[in-house]
Amino acid sequence: MTLALPARAKLNLDLSVVSKRADGFHELRTTFQAIDLHDLLLVSPANETSLTISGLSVGKNDNSVSKAHQALEHAARRKLPADIHLHKRIPPGSGMGGASSDAAAALRALKAVYGLDVDLRPIANNLGADVTFFLHGGHARAEGRGEQLTKLAADPAWFAVAWPGFELSTAAVYEAWDEVKGEGPNHLRRAAEHVEPRLTDFAKRLNGGWQMTGSGSAFFKRCANEEEARSATKGLDGWTTVTSSIEPWA
Repeated sequence: MTLALPARAKLNLDLSVVSKRADGFHELRTTFQAIDLHDLLLVSPANETSLTISGLSVGKNDNSVSKAHQALEHAARRKLPADIHLHKRIPPGSGMGGASSDAAAALRALKAVYGLDVDLRPIANNLGADVTFFLHGGHARAEGRGEQLTKLAADPAWFAVAWPGFELSTAAVYEAWDEVKGEGPNHLRRAAEHVEPRLTDFAKRLNGGWQMTGSGSAFFKRCANEEEARSATKGLDGWTTVTSSIEPWA
């Protein structure tokens, strides 16, 4: 049996950094929206574990799928050997949560394949702040590090998305926020541009209404319909896509 699961991306419709905590992490308030853009994870039981990756280039070492697999084995107190294939469509280091979504999809897939009776939420919390959201998806308000979630009503929408083709380190952007702070719909934008000046030039090439998601480097524009979203991406250099909001999947 092979189980195929989409690992959906997300957008941060807003993002406020409240403060830096004593443990070095940051308190934030943000609104997550899952979108149709997704990686694809295929998982089947095997005698030994293997991970293969296709699509957009990401490293196999220290991959979030491997981390999730190991964390679930530790929680289940048993080996869960599996053939895992990850097809990457979400640009890495873009602020759309690809690695976190891959980790959540791996947890869900392995739990289903092996029929495990285990609560995935605490495992997800330990793997990363966004991973918990990706267990369920949809539209949610997040606080704390992003793990304190309040479900929100569905908000159907179309989005144009543009990625400049380079990654940003979330840790580096938050470290820069400590120095330059931020304001506006995404408090991390100033810090992201401080880390990577090319982002400022990229943002200037976009027309009005575009907003950075997460810690960057992708930008999105909410549109009234698919046609408007496709029109918004015309003439833009680099990677672009048109996508829509997605309701909870679990």
